[in-house]
Amino acid sequence: MTGNNLVLAVGLALFAGLSTGIGGLFTIFFKSTNKKLLSYALGLSAGVMIYVSFVELFAQSGDLLSAAYGPNVGGIINVSSFFGGMLLIAIIDKLIPSYENPHEAITIEDLDSCDPKHSDRKLLRVGAVTALVIAAHNFPEGIATFISAMQNPATGIPIALAVAIHNIPEGIAIAVPVHCATGSKRKAVAMSFASGLTEPLGAIAAYFILMPYLNDTLFGILFAGIAGIMVFISFDELLPTAREYGEHHISIYGLITGMAIMALSLILVF
Repeated sequence: MTGNNLVLAVGLALFAGLSTGIGGLFTIFFKSTNKKLLSYALGLSAGVMIYVSFVELFAQSGDLLSAAYGPNVGGIINVSSFFGGMLLIAIIDKLIPSYENPHEAITIEDLDSCDPKHSDRKLLRVGAVTALVIAAHNFPEGIATFISAMQNPATGIPIALAVAIHNIPEGIAIAVPVHCATGSKRKAVAMSFASGLTEPLGAIAAYFILMPYLNDTLFGILFAGIAGIMVFISFDELLPTAREYGEHHISIYGLITGMAIMALSLILVF
């Protein structure tokens, strides 16, 4: 691990987080949502996350933990860490009331059904809560991006890209109700950007809290936990949202493409 890796890891987390703001900008510069493209992109993001989780992170975790504790104990720690990552992100979801959890696809066209001249506190609350929910999700994603990039930039870069893609529709989900409630494009975009800042904050927290203790064992536990988080996000958020945009087969084509891209990149690197 080098200083260059550190700069890259924090930069990737910042890039992935600020992509939420890019989704907010879409509501200003675009009049309609390209549902096919978003469906494909979300499927591609899920494909990258699922493939790298099982083939790279979970496998590396198993090797590291087996070397430290033997195949039996190491295997138990590996699997426990994987499901522990799933449990962590599931708890975050559980703590959020289902009617406020922004898993429903929101499109730019939804702006046409609102009257930005009249403030609506309920809509503003929806936008604010959505921003807080996404910020809570972004924090562990920032840790995942940072740790992956610190250990291996070839793994961290595609993970950051996948996270960035899936943050774009989340930015739309924040900006649309805020814009409807306030009539302010600036506030809508600012709130979407602000929610993404927890991603680099997660990276910074990982650096100051985890870095002094990083060794092969902790890396193994973290890799498995990150794999669990990304698999959960893929099945709980990315693929359902891709289907909500109305293009099931296109999302599956994106999923397969994402897996193929990740497989090819790992082959070329190693």
